[in-house]
Amino acid sequence: MIDAALSALAGLLDPAMLATLAIGVLAGLVMGMIPGLGGTGAMAVLLPFVFLLETQQALALVIGAAAVIHTSDTISTVLLGIPGSASSSVTLLDGHTMAKKGQASRALSIAFVSSAAGGLIGALGLTVSIVAARPLVLLFGSPELFMLTVLGISLASLLSRGNIAKGLLAACFGLLLGQVGAAPTSAEYRYTFDSLFLAEGLDLVAVALGVFGLAEIMALIARRTSIADGVALTGGWGQGVRDVLRYWGHVLRGALVGVWAGILPGVGATAGSWLAYGQAVATSKDKRRFGKGDPRGIAAPESANNSISAGDLIPTLLFGIPGSAAAALLLGALLVFGVEPGPSLISEDLDLVYTIVWSFAAAAVLGAVLCFLLAGPLARLSFVRFPILAAGLIVIMFISAFQAAQEFGVLQIMLMLGIIGWFMKMCDYPRAPFLIGFVLSVPLERYYFLTDSLYTPAEWMSRPAVLVMAGLLAAPLLYKGAMWASRRRNAHAPADERVPASVGGGGGDGTSADGSGAGQETGGENAEHGEADHEAGQDTGLFEGTAWPAATAALFVALFGAGLLLSQAYSPSARLVPQLVCTAGLLLALVVTGREVYRLRASPASGSRWRGELGWTAYAFGWLCLFLAITYLVGAVLAAAVFVPVFLRAVARLRYPAIAVYTVAVMALLLVLQFVAGMALPQGWFMPGFLL
Repeated sequence: MIDAALSALAGLLDPAMLATLAIGVLAGLVMGMIPGLGGTGAMAVLLPFVFLLETQQALALVIGAAAVIHTSDTISTVLLGIPGSASSSVTLLDGHTMAKKGQASRALSIAFVSSAAGGLIGALGLTVSIVAARPLVLLFGSPELFMLTVLGISLASLLSRGNIAKGLLAACFGLLLGQVGAAPTSAEYRYTFDSLFLAEGLDLVAVALGVFGLAEIMALIARRTSIADGVALTGGWGQGVRDVLRYWGHVLRGALVGVWAGILPGVGATAGSWLAYGQAVATSKDKRRFGKGDPRGIAAPESANNSISAGDLIPTLLFGIPGSAAAALLLGALLVFGVEPGPSLISEDLDLVYTIVWSFAAAAVLGAVLCFLLAGPLARLSFVRFPILAAGLIVIMFISAFQAAQEFGVLQIMLMLGIIGWFMKMCDYPRAPFLIGFVLSVPLERYYFLTDSLYTPAEWMSRPAVLVMAGLLAAPLLYKGAMWASRRRNAHAPADERVPASVGGGGGDGTSADGSGAGQETGGENAEHGEADHEAGQDTGLFEGTAWPAATAALFVALFGAGLLLSQAYSPSARLVPQLVCTAGLLLALVVTGREVYRLRASPASGSRWRGELGWTAYAFGWLCLFLAITYLVGAVLAAAVFVPVFLRAVARLRYPAIAVYTVAVMALLLVLQFVAGMALPQGWFMPGFLL
């Protein structure tokens, strides 16, 4: 094991590996600065580029970005009061308050150093878990791996933001899309409609970029607002470092909370950061300073943010069960390179595991150093109106999605999934369970049939590890049931006998008017909601009180019903899992439809803001369709030459000199990607010969 660790460290010190790691770190820092995109967006944009690299370099690139996303998202949170991601919203309480007092540099310094410390502690936790869990993992067979897959999908749904039914429904939708293509048991084609393109299955990059990337771009373009003026950076960098040293205990406890939150599938960065903030309040004697610019309110959640990313890697690498949407993309990248996470990875490719560990630790430190150096320039990025950034991002996302299959059908699928992702966002469906379900669809089916072939039901269901995981699966359901029963009893009890809905856990002053108690309550609420990196924007749940949520649920009813009917034509082994998924999805969709109809009748929407937002989103979607149509005709390079300046003038309202510089930069990037990096760009029907 020590030899593998030293070998991986020597490989990471290779100049090419260090350069790749640095590129990943820079990409992660920039993506983290863009509110709404977050870790999944950055991973999805980078994923196509890993196919051009060797396995170790690809891992360094992806891990470099993943390790620093939650470091740079603090910049817009502190300076502008706009969280770069949902998980950084807790830093808003004390970080932005400190910045408004003229101590922005101090707040950023605390955040950067705490993030680096959290990343290092997370990497250490990952290393310890490998040493401790290796004997256990090697004992796992197909029954345990099957139950782990079920557990990962279910917990991600049960603990996700929103109600349980919507989380499970989103997971079933992901599982259903994962069934498209050849069945792993019989090589029988399912849901392909005689299309050779669909025979290979849906591409992970196109799915992730559509449901997360394009959906967010449409929402941000439709918002039509400039990012507000922020707070200028002043002195105080050294004071921030001293604050971290002074409150090192909060940094350590926050990082440990983050590692644990990352290990549990579905808890994620948002809940983990709020839990870390809650423990900082609960363990502090003077709670009145929280929410008023207390350094402890920055140090604890920021250390948790980065350690959560390392914690996510533990179930991903040891068991092949991603703890978040970003980890699901990393799992997809490993599978593309033929690396199978789980027991075989620990026993046969231990050097790859330590490459990830060393890359994560190095990226955490490098990211913090770069943030110190580039905080000013990166902060200016948050002042840029999003339509200006969107022009280049749209081009990059379509090019990225094209790389795997290199067919126009991929772009069509991504566009369709962008609309679906936007409706899921607006109707308050968590999208992380969807992506995790999609990634784990094939392993779920493969492990089930291996288990069914080797064991009788009584044999594999009675194995100790299977029973433990079944208990873990039942625990959230029992907890939710107990909470529901408690609320029912409370509702029928006399007013003087009712139990308060939430009780502050920080002592007598925990609910004082200074905001510390409020912060604690919010932490508990967000912890219950779980992973919502992309779900916490101001437009989430925009359609609440309208007929759209009920109509969306009804569409899910039709989708799963059609899937159930189509599966009848497949052989028994090929139709078993699709029928189970479709049956569960159909029942859940009926439940959600009934709930949404009831809510609509009980409290219809009183405003009409959603109509304007829907119109602007349709406007943004039209621009995406325009770029795709021009690409069909003349290819991506000339399409960008036409689309970018027109979009910048019509939507972003840029002046012509800036438009010219921007367009030339995008064109140069595309030509470098095509002729230097060797990437394939979409070719149109009337594409000039010199671009072929």
